[in-house]
Amino acid sequence: MQPSVGTLHTYDAPHSMLDAIHRELVALIEKTVEAQGVCRISLSGGSTPKQLYQRLGASELPWDRIEWYWGDERNVPPGDAESNYRMVREAMLDQASVPASQVFPVPIQIEDPAAAARQYEATLREQFGDGSWPRFDLILLGMGDDAHTASLFPETDALSADGRWFVENWVPKFDAYRLTMTAPVINAAANVWFLITGENKRTALAQVWGSERNPEQYPSQLVAPSDGELRWFVGREAVPE
Repeated sequence: MQPSVGTLHTYDAPHSMLDAIHRELVALIEKTVEAQGVCRISLSGGSTPKQLYQRLGASELPWDRIEWYWGDERNVPPGDAESNYRMVREAMLDQASVPASQVFPVPIQIEDPAAAARQYEATLREQFGDGSWPRFDLILLGMGDDAHTASLFPETDALSADGRWFVENWVPKFDAYRLTMTAPVINAAANVWFLITGENKRTALAQVWGSERNPEQYPSQLVAPSDGELRWFVGREAVPE
C-alpha cells in the first residue's frame, strides 16, 4: 500500500533508515542556510527521532544558523523524563553546544497550559512574522498506533482549532493536556517528514493511507502540505500490505 499524498521511502533496517534521514537532513540544512541564511526546524518526540538527534549532535553543522522549535510538548516541567525538550537537549543540543538563542522550547505552565500555548504562539509570530501561517523549512513528525501525529489526537479539540498556530489540547486517554501545533501550521511548511517504525504502526498507516477519509479518527490524514513536500520514511515492518 502507498500513501495517497507524498513520497514513500521504506527501509529494511533501522540503521539504514537513520543513515538516509540524517544524510537528507544535513543536505537540507546546508542548502537552506546557503539560500536564505537560516533554517527553521520543528522537532518531534519519540525513540526514532532521538536516534536521529544523537547523530545530528555529532555532525558538523552551521549551528548558529539553525533555529529549533517543537511541534508538540507534554505538560510537564522541562526537566521531567517525559519532556520532549529534555530528550532533544540531552540527545543533541548539549552535545553540539547549540547556542540558547537558537532554541525555542515550549514555555510550560503546568497549571495554565492555555497560557503556555498562547505564549508559544506569540513566540512563533515574533520569529516568523504575523502572517496567516508560519513557514517552517522542515517539520518532523511521528505517528502513534492510534494515527495521531504531534499531539493531534483522535476526537480532540485541536483537530478543529480555527486560526490558531499552537494550542493546548485535552487528551482524555491520558487525562492530561498536551500542547501542539495545529494542522494548518504543519501544512504550511516547505517540507514535512514522517518518521515511522514498528510493526504496531501498520494498522494505523493502513487507516491513514486508506480510501476512508476520517481525520477525526485518523488525525495524520490532516497532513497534506499546501505548497511543500511530504515524505514518509517508514520501516518495512510498518508498511501495510
